[in-house]
Amino acid sequence: MKKIASIFALTLLLPFALHAQLLSPGKNSAEELENAMRKLAMATVMTQNYYVDDVDCNKLVEDAINGMLSKLDPHSAYSNPKDTKSLNEPLEGSFEGIGVQFNMLEDTLVVIQPVSKGPSEKVGILAGDRIINVNDTAIAGVKMSREEIMRRLRGPKNSKVKLGIKRDGVKDVVYFTVTRDKIPVNTLDAAYMVTPTIGLVRFSSFGATTHDEVVKAVTELKEKGMKSLIIDLQQNGGGYLNAAADLASEFLPKGDLIVYTKGRSVPPQEFRSAGHNLFDGKIVVLIDEYSASAAEILSGAIQDQDRGLVVGRRSFGKGLVQRPINLPDGSMIRLTIAHYYTPSGRCVQKPYEKGKNEDYAKDVLKRLNSGELTNVDSMKAHMPDSLKYQTLRQHRTVYGGGGIMPDHFIPLDTTIYTPLYRELSAKSYIINTNLRYMDKNRKKLTKQYDTFEKFNAEFQIPDEVTDKLLADAEKNKVKAKDDAERQATIPQLKRMLKALAARDLFDMNEYFQIIYADNEMVKKAVELLQP
Repeated sequence: MKKIASIFALTLLLPFALHAQLLSPGKNSAEELENAMRKLAMATVMTQNYYVDDVDCNKLVEDAINGMLSKLDPHSAYSNPKDTKSLNEPLEGSFEGIGVQFNMLEDTLVVIQPVSKGPSEKVGILAGDRIINVNDTAIAGVKMSREEIMRRLRGPKNSKVKLGIKRDGVKDVVYFTVTRDKIPVNTLDAAYMVTPTIGLVRFSSFGATTHDEVVKAVTELKEKGMKSLIIDLQQNGGGYLNAAADLASEFLPKGDLIVYTKGRSVPPQEFRSAGHNLFDGKIVVLIDEYSASAAEILSGAIQDQDRGLVVGRRSFGKGLVQRPINLPDGSMIRLTIAHYYTPSGRCVQKPYEKGKNEDYAKDVLKRLNSGELTNVDSMKAHMPDSLKYQTLRQHRTVYGGGGIMPDHFIPLDTTIYTPLYRELSAKSYIINTNLRYMDKNRKKLTKQYDTFEKFNAEFQIPDEVTDKLLADAEKNKVKAKDDAERQATIPQLKRMLKALAARDLFDMNEYFQIIYADNEMVKKAVELLQP
């Protein structure tokens, strides 16, 4: 009874301790808030002590938090300690491990590339090596999950791990002892010259290192003769607000408004350009239906300040500001506290109904079915006069209502890939064919193509490679509906396999140069940037 009495005492004290930290009770009185918190604490304690079966108290609390947040907006969320660490790594700019890019070929880890100057490269691990055991524990041929393999390879900085490597042309297993280190997580995917005067930078998120990566890339492109810039934010899901503001400061005059926030219990906040003047040439920004959050802040600021044009399709529409609340066990709540607004006053957040997160998640599919993603007239049909705003310098009409509406619409081409190609991709036939082909031909290709320019001009995937891919798929009843679909699929396969080979021999930069060769958004941007 003493234990239960002490627990009840805790339930009485807990609400008052929490209440002391609250800024504003909102619609509820302080007494109502205290009663609600006491009720939650008592429910947890009573279930823990009196429920007929054993219960996991931590799981009960996590379920309660998730239930509470699910009734709010679609972006307030809870993550347990493990998920919190995984979520933060891509934005924080580094993790600790052995430093290799890898993929799984059947049930064996194949090194695509060691990270430049990373711990694996330093001890002599090469592209194409197979890691078959870690600290004398087999990881190949045992159907170990990818997550478990990564857990064994990662570890604290300066810790050591013994790797058993099977290398082509070497009979015996070769062993390396790798000292783990900080491994950078780069957000820059590509930076290259599309034409002699037009450069392109693409980055996948707005992380801790994004600003420095993009500044370095743009500086190098300027040295190559860049006069105009394409900023590719397609499928960029956002990230840190400060990263977006810092980047905008490189392109906007000093003092220009970048974005502002408004919320119920937090003061309004403005972010203005520091005027770093990295690049003063013409700019076009590329966005699509998956460009979100910080990507919308940067594209909205450039559009509203008439600093450049936006090309593509209406962006995702995530304009809610989340505050991370770190909990004692390493878990985290990301709680929405405010809305983002572009300089012209547009709210970035698209409409949503509280508690109906499944409908919200299907918004892109609804856009596709309504024709918004494929037809400019369908897109304009969603834009009433009440959603019209004016840019700040040239007073051009831009639209609110959620997301950033492009100045030049590029429809989603639903015919660019055949149904057969999409199925082959989804079932990993393409990536596995690439892994086998590179595993067999890497040395020859490396020797034959010492530059990407030579590779891009001369290399073609042999017919027998795509023939075998299609034959293997057909054995598992993945096949074209007719010969016309098969013939249309083969060039698509050859392009992707060539791009993947370029990635493996060079880097992601070269991959995108091949993938974007006929990209409609890039072609439109080049047209707009021509003198």
